[in-house]
Amino acid sequence: MNRPPAALSLDLDNLWSYLKTHGDPGWRAYPTYLPGFIPDILEWLDRRGLRITFFVVGRDAADKRNASALKRLAPAGHEIGNHSYEHEPWLQAYRADALAAEIERSEDAVADATGSRPRGFRGPGFSWTPALLEILAGRGYRYDSTTLPTFIGPIGRRYYFSRAVLTPGERAGRSRLYGRFRDGFQPVKPFRWALPSGRRLIEVPISTMPLFRTPFHLSYLLYLGRISEGLMRAYLESALAACRAAGLRPNFLLHPLDFLGPDEAPGLAFFPGMDLNKRTKLRLAGRALDILAGRCKLLPLGAFVEALDREGRIDRVQTAVEAGPGNAPQSKRQGRP
Repeated sequence: MNRPPAALSLDLDNLWSYLKTHGDPGWRAYPTYLPGFIPDILEWLDRRGLRITFFVVGRDAADKRNASALKRLAPAGHEIGNHSYEHEPWLQAYRADALAAEIERSEDAVADATGSRPRGFRGPGFSWTPALLEILAGRGYRYDSTTLPTFIGPIGRRYYFSRAVLTPGERAGRSRLYGRFRDGFQPVKPFRWALPSGRRLIEVPISTMPLFRTPFHLSYLLYLGRISEGLMRAYLESALAACRAAGLRPNFLLHPLDFLGPDEAPGLAFFPGMDLNKRTKLRLAGRALDILAGRCKLLPLGAFVEALDREGRIDRVQTAVEAGPGNAPQSKRQGRP
């Protein structure tokens, strides 16, 4: 069977970044689980013959405690992406000069730590701005993979606020965390941003189910798996069938907490799925990836972008200013009718 390509990536979010977003002051000590997690996930991926994209946080790349683990990523055949320096899921609040410094600082730290200079970016918490896209294009990035076309962002934000310990100022700064309802109208298929400078940048949205626009990356599947493994499998099968019918090549997302047990990530009991033990998570994750790999050829994001571009599938152009947060998306086709 000729399997269509699909992208597989992992946002290498660390313990401190989750604590910081939650409002836990313990983040200031920058606790890390990367020295243990990275070797484990590399072994897990290698057993399945999978090569993926790791989006690395700049501050973790600059932390010597993580150095030996991060050096293993590129030699193992994995692509390295930029996931910002401070991992603050409110990039919309950054001034343009601060945003440029954030991207450059992270890019340099990640390149030094891994030996591979990123040419792909993902914003923390799916946060982006048109100014960010201009910076990425100006620095020669091939693609961004930040947008999450779903209507349920406000529900996720409401859940987050109900569990977080935040000051009124912190709540205000996070007012657009996880996006808005109107983000559900953004494209689900890869497209090109048309930027005010005249540059173009490929956007690879994180896949949601066509029509319903509900997420199906691994964190959501594990949440369903807590209820029933059969329900998890049925939902993933339905999502993949909907993608196939719509001609959508999936862009599937992983996180460290999809693989870590509660004892390996202390203080994160508030996070969905952290009541599952590691053995159960690994079993459910393996089932999900087996289903995905049985229907698609799983690739790192960079290779996925090249494959789609060769096929002429990135044929939509979208104006970044018009499509940014708070505005209705405007798009048009190019190339194929």
